[in-house]
Amino acid sequence: MKTDVLVIGGSATGLVAAMTAKSHYPDKSVTVVRRDEKVMVPCGIPYIFGTVKTSDNNVLPDEGLRKLGVTIVIDEVLSVDKANKQCTLKNTDAITYDKLILGVGSQPVVPGWLPGTGLKKVFTIQKSKTYLDQLQQELEGCQKIAVIGAGFIGVEVSDELVKIGKDVTLFEILPHVLGQTFDDEFAVEAEKILASRQVKVVTGIGVSALLGDDAVRQLQLSDGTLIDVDAVILSMGYKASTELAQAMGLEINAFGFIKADQYRRTSAPDIFAAGDCAEKVDFATGKLSRVMLASTACTEGRIAGLNLYGLDTYSTFKGTVGIYFTFIGDTGFGVAGLTEKQAQSEGFNVVTGTFSGIDRHPGKISDVHAQTVKLIVSYKSGVILGGAAIGGKSLGELVNVIGVAIQNHMTVHDLMMTQIGTHPLLTASPAGYPLIKAAEIVANKLRG
Repeated sequence: MKTDVLVIGGSATGLVAAMTAKSHYPDKSVTVVRRDEKVMVPCGIPYIFGTVKTSDNNVLPDEGLRKLGVTIVIDEVLSVDKANKQCTLKNTDAITYDKLILGVGSQPVVPGWLPGTGLKKVFTIQKSKTYLDQLQQELEGCQKIAVIGAGFIGVEVSDELVKIGKDVTLFEILPHVLGQTFDDEFAVEAEKILASRQVKVVTGIGVSALLGDDAVRQLQLSDGTLIDVDAVILSMGYKASTELAQAMGLEINAFGFIKADQYRRTSAPDIFAAGDCAEKVDFATGKLSRVMLASTACTEGRIAGLNLYGLDTYSTFKGTVGIYFTFIGDTGFGVAGLTEKQAQSEGFNVVTGTFSGIDRHPGKISDVHAQTVKLIVSYKSGVILGGAAIGGKSLGELVNVIGVAIQNHMTVHDLMMTQIGTHPLLTASPAGYPLIKAAEIVANKLRG
């Protein structure tokens, strides 16, 4: 089989890369090779346990690919001969290509230092529908579930499992849940909400071993405490899937990602890499970044697809801003760019401003929700380095606006002068808009 553009990987990166390539170069043939017949919506995976009930309700549709004329091949890639531009598959004929995009994603970390990870009833949160279906089935007979690691996946899975009546304990070695992403005042609020929803939160202590003869039966904490469990979910981060790239001889960076430039070009001609597997740098510092986000993956996939047959100087990846969200109960948490702790650790002299208000007006509207916005601003320039917010369902777009402000190097003064639309059922009051009020607080501090 011959194709002009071959995309390996069918999740967010592969989907967007293939659609962009076919839309931008309609005369080129585009083929996607992926392992799974059905692909999961990455950010929706934790919600299959309670909110959407089943993985069948969390599937990325193929209609967009098929309507554009993209060919989908369900198979496993065994090897890629980059010199002869040929991809060997397990069950079907080899594919020759002109351009190749690697969007092979990431896989859960299973720490080698933790004894007992090979026991039955010890799981990770993988992106495979088959694995997730089996996980759901096996958890049906389990009541006491331990989740190790309180990043976004750990927090969301814990909250979902208590929705279906499970007895869940969430363990985190850091002082607070979500501690690598939020400043303490936001992390503490998340802990309070989790506790109110019957998630037992244990922070500041590590897990030293998983114990059991055949299946896991206990956790041993670093202080020797033993905790009885029926199942354990490891939520200890993800690592880039680079086995194929290494076998191809592509360069890998110090953090274990495929080296890729601002156009997503790798060290080999005509091969691009995007998404969780690919190198990225932090937007604010220019340092190598470990960020893995579906939103970033989509941006990178789009950039790779645009630059296959000629570089577009406007279609570059200048660094990841890092925009994260989670939703616990009826409260959303979001962050964009640097937190105050991160900015200070990088050496920035910063000023912060926090304002609390509501996301509708007047306050008697039935679905009104408290909203708090914090901005982190460079003292010397007034440039916005980061921001975080707590609020209701409108929070997502609010934090995305902060991300746009960061990416465009807007100052706090620019933000104060931003023109906004308003409606009682849709927005906060223009007289007390939390984002702009937080900007005013920072501006006053800068003047003072």
